[in-house]
Amino acid sequence: MITKQRLFVLLFYLFTVLPFSFAAIIKGVVIDKVTQEPLVGATVQILSSSAATITNMDGQFELNTDKKGSVSIEVRYLGYRSERLDGINVQSKDLIEFKLEQDEHLLDEVSVTAHQPRSSDIGMLTAQRNSLVVQSGVSAQQIKRTQDSDASEVIRRIPGISIIDDKFVMVRGLSQRYNNVWINQGAVPSSEADSRAFSFDIIPSSQLDNMVIVKSAAPQYPADFTGGFIQITTKSIPESNSLSISLGSSINSEAHYKNFYSSKSGKTDFLGFDSSLRPLQNGIHTAMNTFEGYPEAIDLLNNKLNNDWQVKKRTPVGDMKFNLAYNRAWQWNNGEELGLLASANYSNSYKAYRNMENSLFGSYDEVNNHPVYLRQSTDNQFTNDVKMGFLLNLAFRLNPTHLFEFKNSFNQLGKNRYTTREGYDAQSNQEQSMEYYYSARSIYNTQFTGKHDFKENSLDWTVGYAFANRNLPDRKRILLNDELEQGKIGLTSGSDISREFTYLVEHIGSLNINYDHQFHWGNLNPLMKVGVYGEYRTRKYDTRLFYFNWNYGENTLPQGFRYLPILEELLIPSNYAYDKFYLQEQVNKINDYKGNNTHMAGYLAWNVPIQKFTLFAGVRYEYNRMELISNTKAHEKSEISTYYTYRDFFPSANLSYDFNDKHQLRLAYGRTVNRPEFRELSSSVFYDFELASNVQGNSELKPAYIHNLDLRYEYYPSSAELVSLSLFYKHFSNPIEWTYTVNGGTNLTYSYANAHAAKNYGIELEFRKNLDFIGLPNFSLNFNGALIKSNVDFEKGSKEKNRAMQGQSPYLINTGLFYNNPDWGFNAAILYNRIGKRIVGVGRSVGTVGGENTSDIPNSYEMPRNSLDLTLGKQFKSWEFKVYAKDIIADKVIFKQIDENKDKNRMDEITKSYKPGRSFGFSIGYAFK
Repeated sequence: MITKQRLFVLLFYLFTVLPFSFAAIIKGVVIDKVTQEPLVGATVQILSSSAATITNMDGQFELNTDKKGSVSIEVRYLGYRSERLDGINVQSKDLIEFKLEQDEHLLDEVSVTAHQPRSSDIGMLTAQRNSLVVQSGVSAQQIKRTQDSDASEVIRRIPGISIIDDKFVMVRGLSQRYNNVWINQGAVPSSEADSRAFSFDIIPSSQLDNMVIVKSAAPQYPADFTGGFIQITTKSIPESNSLSISLGSSINSEAHYKNFYSSKSGKTDFLGFDSSLRPLQNGIHTAMNTFEGYPEAIDLLNNKLNNDWQVKKRTPVGDMKFNLAYNRAWQWNNGEELGLLASANYSNSYKAYRNMENSLFGSYDEVNNHPVYLRQSTDNQFTNDVKMGFLLNLAFRLNPTHLFEFKNSFNQLGKNRYTTREGYDAQSNQEQSMEYYYSARSIYNTQFTGKHDFKENSLDWTVGYAFANRNLPDRKRILLNDELEQGKIGLTSGSDISREFTYLVEHIGSLNINYDHQFHWGNLNPLMKVGVYGEYRTRKYDTRLFYFNWNYGENTLPQGFRYLPILEELLIPSNYAYDKFYLQEQVNKINDYKGNNTHMAGYLAWNVPIQKFTLFAGVRYEYNRMELISNTKAHEKSEISTYYTYRDFFPSANLSYDFNDKHQLRLAYGRTVNRPEFRELSSSVFYDFELASNVQGNSELKPAYIHNLDLRYEYYPSSAELVSLSLFYKHFSNPIEWTYTVNGGTNLTYSYANAHAAKNYGIELEFRKNLDFIGLPNFSLNFNGALIKSNVDFEKGSKEKNRAMQGQSPYLINTGLFYNNPDWGFNAAILYNRIGKRIVGVGRSVGTVGGENTSDIPNSYEMPRNSLDLTLGKQFKSWEFKVYAKDIIADKVIFKQIDENKDKNRMDEITKSYKPGRSFGFSIGYAFK
């Protein structure tokens, strides 16, 4: 009888021991005989054996064999003559070199299409060269060189890309709402509760095969993107069998070996999940509904809630990272392949922003010639992030024409944050405030895809499901000021101590089918592309808010309790009772909402090559119906549905001209859209502690429609080099922007609004060049930069001033100098990044038009800063060592409101500034092969 233990041992042996127990490993490299460049994806097979593999990003291969003596090996690569070597000694340790010659006869007579892996720089550039649209990308090979830890760090290496808050992507200076993100050909939900945005920091770089950003519209892509359509592809069939493990650590000059503060209660466990010290919301719900208004309710709630408000102090000694990856490939003589990739990753990191300015200015005081604070404070913020991710991908190639893939990834980020604030609030009261919270963001993606290539037809399809949530299970806030007695800080009302529970969950199901057919009409060989896409999305957002109140008449709290030390003497178990502090819910169902969205699309396009010209043009039709379910009454469930329906055609055309095999010119036009999201249309209000303001939706938002033009010149000196120059222009109708307004003279509210129109245009330059032509072999230089300008148009009579679009940067610079010596197993890189100042919050003009009473709430800007990283790596057989230093310059992060006085002099008012610190780290990895 096979016991569970024996079965486990057997499976472990089959999947881990057997792949590495061959008698010998044959190693070699496949290169172009003329150019000496590596050939990626060449098939290498031992004749009269099932042992086969393909070359990796460096043209190298490893063949496992249990044969003895000598064998014959054949190498095949599309467009090249096959080469066979006989009498290869399997015990030899020498590197076998295959030099393939191009088969010019084959290339002249037959037009063929092949898939080249995008995990290599050469593969990525080849895909970019052959693409029908304007696109840029980054490969796994480049990711490995830069040692970027997550997708947000990876994607900023792409031209025209900048990052906000270390996680949100801006393309060509446009805010994150103008991007669309898919993972493995499937749509993903927004990871944020209050905006349309995807948080790239949640995906570890170890899961990535490549990232591509499409910048020009095309019928087969969704129309709801203007900055970029970002396609994230995780790894597929592995190149070889391996089991690898890596461990790493890092320190930050601001966060480590210094005092670090966090909440004692409600902390996360070592995996980043809630440690179960917080209550279940349904327990609170039962208590309130059963005993509301009675002493029993208070007792029950106090038992359900952990009311420990104390703060603990510790000293972090370093961040920690761990990665485990298992790759297994099976090949058979009939061309069948089966690939398995599985990985797990974990990281635990700390951030500390000390003495952080956090202020806001109102209209400039022209009479007294000085700025006016709406609020002024200094924050100390301590954050502990725990990330965990899993990937499981299966791929089966039935033969060269049929490929099936089943891809799964799960990523979770647990964040524990404690913030203190001292200063003056919007009413000029002296303030001392605190916020404690734990949040969890989880994303799960699964896709089942099929790709079928025939002689003149191809079909691909994807069935996908995605899940995302954001859980904020117990946000605690304490607001203290001297409103009652000047200079004496304490509690003012029962709403000064609060606990909030919010939960967001979103599901997406999608189906994508694309069909291509090649026609032959004389000398004309057009390609027809047709496809359909369907998507159904649901979202639910729930929130509950509780205050610690007390009886203002008779209570048994200590004398002068309002001014007692809040953590040490007031918020302690002996003060929680019906006649002391009791929990009271502020019911507001208007803050809850649900949503359903049905999206259906179809397209027809033609790719027509005419001598050196290639025209790819077509039209996409999209039907989108959003149902927003809101409550009309605050005190009870009172749901009402509002529908937003859009039916639109989106034409596009991409024209390219090939001067020769190295030079290419592209011209593209496309119409796109940017639709409001559930949250942006909802009536929900959320208090953002960092902004010290409410955030709310706008039910009057309209979709923005955009006309896009691109002109791009590309030069490919070799298969690994690129020079490109791009011009682009975009015209917006009703662009959606993030704005803030002043209510009641002092309080700010952040929301979304349509401007009348806007223009966005610029120029991008990118080059990737090896430096051996100046006597620096093994060196290469990557540079990409952009100059961007935008202008918002306002209706006649508007009080608004001329300005750039919200989120738009006037320039971007990314550059890197790389050294890679495969003979030494050594690589190094110096990476530099800078972005120009950009509007992060649009102010508002108030008062009368053209009158003396007109005043302005200035726009808020993120100021430029320099970022410099250094990475080093060394490989010793199966060992790999890496060290890095990030943000070496350590410029301050600075936000300003920029205004003008009556004499037109520029007034810079710092609203936020902090030191991010320098980071230094290392990692050690070992690969079992």
